[in-house]
Amino acid sequence: MDYSIGELSKRTGVKVPTIRYYEKEGLLVPPPRTDGNQRRYRDTDLDRLGFIKHCRDLGLPMPAIRDLIELSQHPDKPCSEADRIAATQLQSVRERIAHLKRLEAELARIASSCAGDHTMTDCNVLKAFGDHSLCKSSH
Repeated sequence: MDYSIGELSKRTGVKVPTIRYYEKEGLLVPPPRTDGNQRRYRDTDLDRLGFIKHCRDLGLPMPAIRDLIELSQHPDKPCSEADRIAATQLQSVRERIAHLKRLEAELARIASSCAGDHTMTDCNVLKAFGDHSLCKSSH
């Protein structure tokens, strides 16, 4: 079966400009065109785009996706490099989670520091964010 770029977009949930970007970046092979110059994608393109979308949903950076696509072209190679890419991404996600937990704790502390019974001059929330005079208009 073959698909227009719009059909491919609907089936995968990837926007048309993003599909074109992936082609430009070499993640998708530019498809053949009809006599009317319309791109015509095949099931293999649908599968590849689904793979790319899933990788992006998992937060993988473009170079890692490019590496995984390249690795997939060599089915007889050991999968240690793919394992390394997944482990690196897992570590990155864990670091972001730890950072977000620190942010959460700090924001919880700030949010609970003020009962809303002060004027803005004495607001503990603004004090916690730093010098609130920076927030004043310069007019």
